[in-house]
Order: sequence, then C-alpha cells, then structure tokens
Amino acid sequence: MTRTASLPAPAPASRPGTARRILRALAVVACLPYISLKIAWIAGSEVGIPAGSVLLEHRTLLIVANAVTVAMDAVVVVLALLLTRPWGLRVRAWLLAFPLWAATGLLAPIMIGFPAQIVVSLLTGPQRTGSREPFLDEWVFGVVYGGFIAQGLALGILFVLYVRDRWAHVWRGALGELPDRLCGTGTRATAVVASLLALAPVAVHLMWGLGSTRGLSPAQIARRTGDFYVLEWMRALFIAVAVVAVLLLVLRWARSLSVRTTLGLAWVGSGGVGCWGAYMTLVSLMPSTDPADPFTRLAQLTYAGEMITGFLLAGCLAVFLRQRSTSA
Repeated sequence: MTRTASLPAPAPASRPGTARRILRALAVVACLPYISLKIAWIAGSEVGIPAGSVLLEHRTLLIVANAVTVAMDAVVVVLALLLTRPWGLRVRAWLLAFPLWAATGLLAPIMIGFPAQIVVSLLTGPQRTGSREPFLDEWVFGVVYGGFIAQGLALGILFVLYVRDRWAHVWRGALGELPDRLCGTGTRATAVVASLLALAPVAVHLMWGLGSTRGLSPAQIARRTGDFYVLEWMRALFIAVAVVAVLLLVLRWARSLSVRTTLGLAWVGSGGVGCWGAYMTLVSLMPSTDPADPFTRLAQLTYAGEMITGFLLAGCLAVFLRQRSTSA
C-alpha cells in the first residue's frame, strides 16, 4: 500500500453509506471513556486510581504518559474520518499505512487477550496475588478495554471496506498465482533473519507461559495469575503467526492459500509483535519505584527482540505490498 500510481483511486461517493457512518460514530464514541479518564488524570483527578497505586508516585511521568496516550487515541478519531470521507481516498498510501498498521498492532492483542482473560477468570475464579496496592480500580479495565475492543471492531471493518474500495487488486488470487520473484533476495533474506530473531522472544514467552520464573522480578512472580499466562501464550502466538504469514508471502509457500488471508494474518501479526514489543520496551525502561519490581535484563531484551522482529517483518510486508500493487 505504499504506491498508488499503478491504478487510479476510485471515484469517491459524496457521502458514506449508513453502515460506514454508524461504524465511524461507534469508533469515535468508543474513544471517549479512555480520553476522558486520561484528561481527568492529567487535571489531577484520582478517579479509578486506588490509594497507594504506583501511578500516584510519579506525577510528572503520569501527566506525560497520559498526554501521549490521549494523542494516540485521538489518532483513532482521525483514522475513522479518513476511512469514511471522500478526501480519505486521496491520502497517499505511505502516509496512511503506518498509523493503520500501528492501530491494528495495538488493538488486536487487546481484542483477543482481554476476552480470553475474562474466560480464564470465569473458569478459575478470582485469584489473589502477593502484590501491593492494585494499579487501577477493577472497573477501569472493563471500561477502557471494552472501549478498545469497540474501537478495534469498528476501525477494522472500516479499514477492510476502505482497502476493498482502493486496493482490492492487491489481495486477489492465491499465493501460487503471484508473479515469480515478486520479492527480491534482500526481502527474502530479511524475512528469514527476522524469523530467526523471533526464536528468542517466543522461547522466553513460552518459558514464562509454562510457569518458569527465570527473568522475572520478585514482584512479577508474585503477581502471576491466569491473566499473566494468557498474555504470555498470546504473545507467543502473535510471533508465530507473524513469522509464518510473512514467510508464506515472501517465499510463496502453500501456493493454494489465498493472498487475502495470508496478507491479513501478516498485517495483524507483525503489527501486534512490533507495536506491543515497542510499547513494552518503553515501559521496561521507565524508572521503577519498587526495588523488587524492575524489569530484568532478560525481559528488556525479550521485548526489544519482539520490537525488532515485528518491524523487520513489517518492512518485508511493505515491500511485498509495493511490488504487488505495481504488478497487479
């Protein structure tokens, strides 16, 4: 999606259809709880923050982090407008691709992980940990993550409709129908290197998912519940999906598989790995107020490895999309 010169953009309709307007409104409204909470915290409110929470110990850091996340969620509003307005079809592909990839990468793991955590909690019952005061009141997670899921569903459907209107030629056919040597030697080599780099973080997540405490701080060990294990297995799954899907696209394996399915898995998988790896790397480098709670070097290297892997795979995906758009 990095070049649009090969085919002209479709003539835009004067108004989006009813379904798209409803989805746009849902995406915008779903942002309001999160943005409202963040603005309240920036203004000094402690709504949803229990006494003794670590969030209250670094006021300046709280303000800066919340300001950044408000801006990030505001991007969802811009994307919802872009995907449903006629002027959105004229936006250059390279300017559109990264924010949509990042939004996909940040929202998709929440859309999968949070419901899975709820199911595990219902099956196993509430679990108490040895951690200190909770980070946030329990209701905050339901409100915020519920909003994220609604954002992801609405934005995801709008994105698919937008791509169908503008770039349907990119995902047509099966892998075996793609032109020979669509991706060059450099792209294929990069995909293989990224796949090898992915072995380290996926091994660590599997190790933690199986119960090992190696590389975890004492506070992290004390806080392990079903939620922790769900996230570890989910992160390992995202890495595996991203690697396999990108290799299928670049090396043209499984020739009967549809381009659309493989491309979708590569987009979501690489986004989840790269963006959440980047987020966790940033979190792991922030100062900790609890000597028992800092991220270990192994954890920092694991998250950095995810970030690098995800961005390398995304680079391969970008090359594939550019070449596919040109050749279609």
